Amino acid sequence: MSKSKHKHPQAASGQAKKTAPPAQSHPKKPAAAHSHAKKAAPKFPLYWALVGIAVLALGGLGIFTLTQNRSAAPAASANEVSSTLPAVISVADAHQKYNDGAFVLDVREPSEWDSFHAPNTTLIPLGELASRVDELPKDQPIVVVCRSGNRSQEGRDILLAAGFTQVTSMDGGLNDWKAAGYPTVSGP
Repeated sequence: MSKSKHKHPQAASGQAKKTAPPAQSHPKKPAAAHSHAKKAAPKFPLYWALVGIAVLALGGLGIFTLTQNRSAAPAASANEVSSTLPAVISVADAHQKYNDGAFVLDVREPSEWDSFHAPNTTLIPLGELASRVDELPKDQPIVVVCRSGNRSQEGRDILLAAGFTQVTSMDGGLNDWKAAGYPTVSGP
């Protein structure tokens, strides 16, 4: 096999390979003025503009706001958390509020209540709560409790939606309350 000096068959046959001439800019116009010239797009200003639009859009929907005017705020909704109490408190904090005179609302079923409950508390099953909110005090803190802490969060949200502002839910529920040695009684 004979080795050719030329790697391209066209060059070996005497035809020169045609290549495009280098791009030349017009002497009167800078290269950036040509439509085919690439210009690096500013990424950060566009990003922040999109973030700003998203914040404004979400704020308009009531999902996200940068500032809150608490003095003009309407009653809390189910998606908002009380401004005076945390959304969820520990069993120890709930016991302290109980000792301080907070209203404790048990949202379990009557059979669970009869098994055991904290003394001097009120039973309104979760399924009846929305129609019985007028039985609850609006002038004192309310701690909502249940067996394990799930239903009490739903109960808290029902009360917040009804206009109560001093409402919290006990995390862990009455099972943890009893396990901690806090007082319980049984029966109706």
